[in-house]
Amino acid sequence: MRSGPRGTGASGSVRLAWTSVYARVYTSAMTTLQTEFTEEELLLDAPVSEPLIAHHSGGEIHCHGGFDENGQYVSPRTRFRGPGIVAWQEKHREEFGEEPMDIPLDTWPAHFPTVEQARYLIGAGVVEPLSATLTRIGTVEGFGANIRLLQPGNMQRHFDESIKGTAIDHLGRGLFEAHGRDEAGWEEEAGHKDMWFAARDVAFDNRKIDIDVDAMLARMGFGGPQSEFVRVLPEDIDVNLEVIASLMTRVLFIEISAFHTFAWAEEWLSDDTLVAGEGRAAELVSYIRADETPHVGYLKTALTEMRDRTWVGASGAKYKGKEMIDLIWDKALAQSLVGNRKQSLTAVMGEVEHWAKKRSNGEEIMEGFLALGNPLAELEAAEASGTATTY
Repeated sequence: MRSGPRGTGASGSVRLAWTSVYARVYTSAMTTLQTEFTEEELLLDAPVSEPLIAHHSGGEIHCHGGFDENGQYVSPRTRFRGPGIVAWQEKHREEFGEEPMDIPLDTWPAHFPTVEQARYLIGAGVVEPLSATLTRIGTVEGFGANIRLLQPGNMQRHFDESIKGTAIDHLGRGLFEAHGRDEAGWEEEAGHKDMWFAARDVAFDNRKIDIDVDAMLARMGFGGPQSEFVRVLPEDIDVNLEVIASLMTRVLFIEISAFHTFAWAEEWLSDDTLVAGEGRAAELVSYIRADETPHVGYLKTALTEMRDRTWVGASGAKYKGKEMIDLIWDKALAQSLVGNRKQSLTAVMGEVEHWAKKRSNGEEIMEGFLALGNPLAELEAAEASGTATTY
């Protein structure tokens, strides 16, 4: 697998690409603040000198993205998408005087299990929960491709102010499609789904681990009946607009909180004493992390544009965008911090218990695992006391 210098995945150039990617990479290539793009342009790759190939004992996978002449990883479909995000944000500053809305990573707790618990499980010979976690993350990434199924249609009818030259106006003209292709891959190029699977196979040397994926997903709460969409906006607001804005907000929170997962995975996957691959699995995860930058960028930009505009209902009545977005934001954040968090913790705990019990010393393994942290018990205690707002 072609990559930059050893270790850049954890703390070097790729991580810097997250903190200043637009200013350092995209704006340097801009000659004008172009704000109108065709769908074809937003799906174009930036030039690369070398492709990204993931190698493991079971073969190789041609991934999206690649490397420039300096060995720097280049995310897919960013030739115009990256500069577009910069331009839309600058246009919004000029017209509305507002910065893109944001939320700090530490809003969400760190990943569970912790790195220390991952090391403990590997040392105890219980690697299946970790392999299952990488499989589950990859599977969920594949589900993320469903964002391309959203049909924004004519978004201008929902806003009083013009949306010409905005991220809003490009959601259904390339942005959702690019996001979906990044997650699930496109044609012969693997996306995040298969890159996570490749990282798993590299780390465990393509070792066959007997995991029933369907049963695992069922234990983790996937595949069950979908809950009915509950509206929080006035009935006068188009329901499709509320669905789109709500999904974008939920995905934004998932994308940002996932940086805890990236840090967790990169740390233990880069440890040669724990896994195989000499750090190549961690490097693959670092490339996925870099790819999430334009996702966070366009979602924040479009939601900010919605927030600072006047919404128009079916009756012609007008509504303050900030009030509409605040209602959607607060609902999604509460679900992310408590409801989704509890589901995730319960799923992970169940997966660890499932595999620990297959060992003769399973109870001892679980005791040692929980001694290193039990956030599920903490969350349940907080719920019981009525303080479960920050877990």
